[in-house]
Amino acid sequence: MMNLKPLACAVAIGLGTSLAPPVHAAPQETDEYQSESAEIAAMRAQIAAMQRRLDQMEQRHAQAKAADPTASPQPVAAEADAVAQVEDEPGDSRQPAAEPSEDGIKLGGAVRFQYSNEGYAESNHKRRGDMDFDIFRLDLNGSIGDVELSAQYRWFQYMSAIHHAWVGYKFTDKDEGQLGITRLPFGNQPFNSHSYFFSSNYYLGLEDSYQMGALYAHSGDNWNVQLGFFKNDSMGGVDGFVSNRSESYTYNVVGWRAPGEGNGDDPLNPIGVADTGAARVAYTFHLDGDNSVEVGASALRGSLEDSTRRAGHYDAEALHANANLGRWNLQLQASRYAYHVNGGADRLAVGAYGFYDSIAASARSYTGNVAYRLPVSWGPVTALTFYNDYSMVARKSGHLPHTWMNITGMSLEAGGLFTYFDFVRARNQPFIGGSMAGDGGLEHRFNINVGYYF
Repeated sequence: MMNLKPLACAVAIGLGTSLAPPVHAAPQETDEYQSESAEIAAMRAQIAAMQRRLDQMEQRHAQAKAADPTASPQPVAAEADAVAQVEDEPGDSRQPAAEPSEDGIKLGGAVRFQYSNEGYAESNHKRRGDMDFDIFRLDLNGSIGDVELSAQYRWFQYMSAIHHAWVGYKFTDKDEGQLGITRLPFGNQPFNSHSYFFSSNYYLGLEDSYQMGALYAHSGDNWNVQLGFFKNDSMGGVDGFVSNRSESYTYNVVGWRAPGEGNGDDPLNPIGVADTGAARVAYTFHLDGDNSVEVGASALRGSLEDSTRRAGHYDAEALHANANLGRWNLQLQASRYAYHVNGGADRLAVGAYGFYDSIAASARSYTGNVAYRLPVSWGPVTALTFYNDYSMVARKSGHLPHTWMNITGMSLEAGGLFTYFDFVRARNQPFIGGSMAGDGGLEHRFNINVGYYF
């Protein structure tokens, strides 16, 4: 805080010196001299009044500083103007103006539609494909008072669902806590894929999967460490308030399949995941230039519950690598999962996107993806990314047949537009004419998904 007393003293000394009579002139009791003496006395009175005002101003400033140690002092001229304006207002208690706040929640979202030509749907194929509305979504991201918020809700033609919703706090620049519906820390992140259809892991609940719980994340240096505890799935568990547990973005386990039960039937034996502990640890090796390779391992373990008691447990592990080499990206991952249901079961019911499917109770999965990003300048088009993503799910319980999916495609970036062009060939793959439990032949699909993100 600037000390105002020296300024007042300097002003007083300067005025007093300039107005004082020369020392060699003998004072004369004349009308002219008396008039000058009166003027000097008046000036000195004004100086004294100014000193009192500056003292009062300094006292108020000290009180304000004590009340708010982060407040910045104002320039002297601004302070003097303020004194002149409020001098006659008794009991003035105005505080210094607050600093501009950086708090705020930003609204974003997307609108998407798509064209699909499906070789496994004869009527669609004969119509040379169909164009449909895909999704409207809203995103909220930001912070108020250092507490963060991130949430997203999605509306489809056939359902609506929460994607994620959490509040967070940054303990340091590298350490953060999140509470709510947050991402399960598992495998390559944020995605183990480049295409619109993800990898086959997504349909097992092992890619971009969200549950209700708490997450600690360390990032910002070579290490990425995430530790989480999740009470139940994003639908509230087996006794959640959602009547149709298939209306979910994440593929959740919703039951176990008895012999003779269809892969797409409503589950007759409801169960859900609970009390899941998860950990992901990865290290990034920085090579020449912008080249880098991240290698890591993930693991999770939790319980299975029906409406009244524990119904078993489950676990999953993965080794993963994600390399950025110039314009190239390479992703590799090997995973294993197992659901151990009391009494035994080879198949489990899962729900998402408004329908039920089945997966093997245990299996191994392998993914290998490669992509090349080409910057361009074609009007609004700024980049093209060419990719090939491959997934396989094998060694399934109950000797269920393998699942595999290969996607050759390209994505296009143009302002707020992001468009996928995908040609998919797959066997026993959801959305490509099959079930993850295995009941389909070799199928194909050509898909264009156009999204505007804001």
